[in-house]
This record gives sequence, C-alpha cells and structure tokens, in this order.
Amino acid sequence: MGQVAVTINQRKYDIACDDGQEAHLARLAQYIDKRVNELTAAVGQIGDSRLLVMVSLLVADELSEAMTELDELRGGRSPLAGSDLAPELEQVADRIDGLAERLENS
Repeated sequence: MGQVAVTINQRKYDIACDDGQEAHLARLAQYIDKRVNELTAAVGQIGDSRLLVMVSLLVADELSEAMTELDELRGGRSPLAGSDLAPELEQVADRIDGLAERLENS
C-alpha cells in the first residue's frame, strides 16, 4: 500500500493509497489546495472544516457541470439516467449555486 504526504491549507496530511497512485493523489491534493487558496483569498480563513466543505461543494459543482457536458456530447444519454442520485445532485447543484452567489456578493 502506498502513502503520500499532501499539504492542504498549509496543513500536512499523510494519505494511504493503492500502490502506483501516489502521483495522482498528489495532483488531486494540489488541485484542492489551489481551490482552498482561491476561496481563502475571497472569504478569509474561516476554519479548515468550513473551507473544505465549501471547496468540496465547488468541486462537486465542477463535476456536475462536466457530467452535464459529457451527457450533451453523448447525445443526451445521461450516465445518471434512472439513478436515484440525479435528484440529489440537482439539489446539491442548486445549493452550490446559492453558496457561490453569496460568496460573490460578500
């Protein structure tokens, strides 16, 4: 089992991963750290938990948009068609939109 040390919001975390996935995990952590830094520049240090929840929602929104775009490219065949997750993802996307608006207005 592999292990990689990552830094997010100036805090070090030791994360276990499958062998060979260390570089991929390090890139993901760098992306999350970049998003945390962008968010702290906008709203300040509001605590690790809150920052990571907000960044998670922003990344989930990006994923949702990417899935929608992929669906359109596939000609409307949604990978979530018939899934119980589709309505929940829409609710999360709506909440993220509201959060993004509040962040932009603050």
